[in-house]
Amino acid sequence: MPKRQRAIMRLIAGLLALGLVAAACGDDDTSSDTAGDAVPTAGSESAASDGAVEEPEPEDEPAPAEEPEPEDEAAPAEEPEPEDEPEAVRADWAGTLIEVWSVPFDMGSSRSTVAYEPTTATQEWNLCVSFPHMKDAYWLGVNYGAAEESKRQGVKMTLVEAGGYTELPTQISQIEDCVQGGADAVIIGAISFDGLNNLVDEIVASGIPVIDVINGMSSPNLTAKSLVSFGEMGAHACNWVAEHVGDEPTTIAWFPGPAGAGWVEAGDAGCKGALEGTSVEIVDTKFGDTGKEAQSVLIEDALAANPDIDFIVGTAVTAEAATSILRDRGLDSDIGVVSYYFTPGVHEGLVSGRILAAPTDSPVIQARVAIDQAVRALEGLPFEKHVGPELFVVDVDSIAGFDSTSTLAPDGFDPIFSVG
Repeated sequence: MPKRQRAIMRLIAGLLALGLVAAACGDDDTSSDTAGDAVPTAGSESAASDGAVEEPEPEDEPAPAEEPEPEDEAAPAEEPEPEDEPEAVRADWAGTLIEVWSVPFDMGSSRSTVAYEPTTATQEWNLCVSFPHMKDAYWLGVNYGAAEESKRQGVKMTLVEAGGYTELPTQISQIEDCVQGGADAVIIGAISFDGLNNLVDEIVASGIPVIDVINGMSSPNLTAKSLVSFGEMGAHACNWVAEHVGDEPTTIAWFPGPAGAGWVEAGDAGCKGALEGTSVEIVDTKFGDTGKEAQSVLIEDALAANPDIDFIVGTAVTAEAATSILRDRGLDSDIGVVSYYFTPGVHEGLVSGRILAAPTDSPVIQARVAIDQAVRALEGLPFEKHVGPELFVVDVDSIAGFDSTSTLAPDGFDPIFSVG
């Protein structure tokens, strides 16, 4: 088709389109009246009064959905507070009152009283413990204290006993064997006050601590002492007699123990010193081993020579043996019995009234302290060089309230020679 014809055809089409629009927009009264107030809708033939097509009001656009407020960020979980580390179990004997000598190894120096707090070993140390014998219940109590404290501390303990106060060479040999066997420390209940000094000095010079327990030794090179003044033990016993009889003239037979032992020499001096200026006279002194048979012979001899004595005063073994001998002779109501230290037999005698009085040196505690001193010395911890439990007298009037756990092994306790 020629270009001119195509142009004409487009023009005609445009005019036709305009006519159709004009017809649709013309006035139409009928439709206006019938429409009334009807709301116009899209594609409606009704018209506005001004003839213009009314566009529907746009619907309110829905409000944008509110974005949810962000939740608070969760606070970081609190880390649980670390639990306190469990404290080491406190020893059941901690807080026991003991006396501390201001000048170590000087029994005459002043003392102060403290509550003892034992440590706990950090290594399984090997301790050697040497006793004169295990023939009486006193040393059974010492054995009990040493064994129980070794168990609590977690250390090894080997106990050797020489067999009696006449067996100094045996004790020396046993201690030498202990050291050669690898003992880290040695605890000695000595047979002799002076007889072990050379050995003690050699052991200490080699770097091994030596603790003096119960009996006493004279070496100035000892590492520490756990013992009381047996001079005061003897003094307490004999002073009880003096106070009991008042001004009435009184005689006693005195049995201090085996001659040469440090504790015996001290006890002998203490008793005699306490009786100076009193109405009490010692008419017989018998030294001897603390086996029951040996003491029984000494008692029989004293009674034969002095049938009218008023009191027998001496070792615990002496007192225990005397109660039987006096009862058999019908003299138990005529002659009083006093011990200058404490054992289960003395305890029974006090309960029955056959023994009148005895001081206690708390040997179970002395042994426990000796083990603790050895551990402290080995671990480089501070320790008291010279200590001992407070002394007090138990008599027939106070025995009912006496707590024996510091003094006696439990009923049925058998000797323990090895721990660990």
